[in-house]
Amino acid sequence: MPERPQRIVLTGFSGSGKSVVAPLVAGPLGWRAVGTDPLVEKAAGKSIPEIFRDDGEERFRDLESEVVAEVCREERVVIALGGGALLRPENRRICAKGSFVVCLEARPETLFRRLDARALKEALDRPLLAISDPLARIRELKAARQHLYALCDWTVQTDALTREQVAEEVLRAWRELGGKVSADPNRFEEITAPYAAAPSGTLHAIPPGAASVVRTESGEYPVFVSWGALPELGTRLREAKLTGRALVISDDAVFARYGGPVEQAIRSADIAVASHVVPAGEGSKTLETAAAIYDWLVGQRAERGQAVVALGGGMITDLGGYVAATFARGLPLVQAPTSLLAMVDAAIGGKVAVNHREAKNLIGAFYQPRLVLADVSTLKSLPPRERAAGWAEVIKHAFIADEELLALLETRADGVLALEPEVTTEVIRRSIAVKASVVSEDEREETGRRMVLNYGHTVGHALEAATEYGRFLHGEAVAIGMTAAAEIGRGLRLVDEGLVERQRRLLARFGLPVTAGEVDRDRVRAAMSLDKKVRGGAVRWVLLDGVGRPVLRDDVPARLVEQALAAVLT
Repeated sequence: MPERPQRIVLTGFSGSGKSVVAPLVAGPLGWRAVGTDPLVEKAAGKSIPEIFRDDGEERFRDLESEVVAEVCREERVVIALGGGALLRPENRRICAKGSFVVCLEARPETLFRRLDARALKEALDRPLLAISDPLARIRELKAARQHLYALCDWTVQTDALTREQVAEEVLRAWRELGGKVSADPNRFEEITAPYAAAPSGTLHAIPPGAASVVRTESGEYPVFVSWGALPELGTRLREAKLTGRALVISDDAVFARYGGPVEQAIRSADIAVASHVVPAGEGSKTLETAAAIYDWLVGQRAERGQAVVALGGGMITDLGGYVAATFARGLPLVQAPTSLLAMVDAAIGGKVAVNHREAKNLIGAFYQPRLVLADVSTLKSLPPRERAAGWAEVIKHAFIADEELLALLETRADGVLALEPEVTTEVIRRSIAVKASVVSEDEREETGRRMVLNYGHTVGHALEAATEYGRFLHGEAVAIGMTAAAEIGRGLRLVDEGLVERQRRLLARFGLPVTAGEVDRDRVRAAMSLDKKVRGGAVRWVLLDGVGRPVLRDDVPARLVEQALAAVLT
């Protein structure tokens, strides 16, 4: 019988036990155990999530391939392989030659239970930063890799086994089958064959430097977030294959500050650029302004394939997006938000619109951009009140979906408020990831999932309408609405006083109001009755059942609503 391979490779999804089983297999053999992930981190000088965040998945895979090639030169070694290493044919080729390759298998539910919170986040953050259902993501990734795991020489189903029993199974298979595997004339060709490549569209890499990827039925797009990102705009356009002319739409306040550098960044990528500027303010978000931009585009002989770049705050992201969606039946859209509210909300999700005299955002569409680029440094130019209003959406995202973001806002508030680059960028990345995740699940508000983003908006929108949109900025109204929603949640015994006070304290720390002062309560009630979340005459409230657990309720007693209004309308 041919000699057994002098190298054992363990593969499988995160949580399958590769790193803990490898030493138990190596020990009885007198071999060395090694893991590829720690060696990648050592080579990069940073953690794997940081590699994905800073350099992109492709760079991680390059480093991983280098490490796999290095450790597979050794003999008498047991290698714990990264779960995605088999995606690359060259890694399969290297492992197949001279190794006995074993997959440690487990059900997705088992993997989910085994991974603690940090390990789970790291395992899933690598391929996708926007996660709201980790178990579903495990199923997705595992299914996408299953055809590769099936090519291994042996599989051990680990669900009901201890780590020691798994190690015994690996050793038994190596002793009994290792020589036969080496003698199989078809084995190497089958493991390395082209058909073994991952199916197109199953796994999605995040482009280098992207913080998140929004994935919807109508398309997917990266969101780039960094301090000083605007000079990269031309490069990002070229990477997205938007190399026709760039058509910049901005307002006079933003363009005066950033228009020149943005045009230069685009030209430096050898892309032609033309710009159109509208007056700053919500008064420009009209059909009349859109018609004037259409005239400009006609004069520019704009064509399909030439991208509209919306450079500005929420008004511009809405207006520019609406124009892109409707001119010539759709031009590629690039969002370059410069306000906090636009970065974490308006630019993500594909809602584009203009106002009608009867209501805001009444005329619009769902139209996803091709990419979003958020330069966090532009927040320095915002007036303090506008910046504070933007933090309301970030705090909302933390309470509905990300307890780690909430803790970061609480412990690093001084740094965030001072716009310290590192912590501010991280906060905005995480907030955007929440929005990206929800949008990916419910692009057109059809399943109800996207409604969780309306936490605080029932009372918030009503306050804006009752005061004719002249007294509160949107974020200020939402902060007051979140306070009212928390009071209702306490009345329903969904949350306790501690959470209500925690939210109130954080909103106040970021300069946001938690009460509205004197407002006509009848007008607020009337506006609430017209809320888009009303069904069958009942308001559907977005409430919290704890941090990260939003719930929809349409059974809120009128007395609790009145108590909440009394608490905030003082």
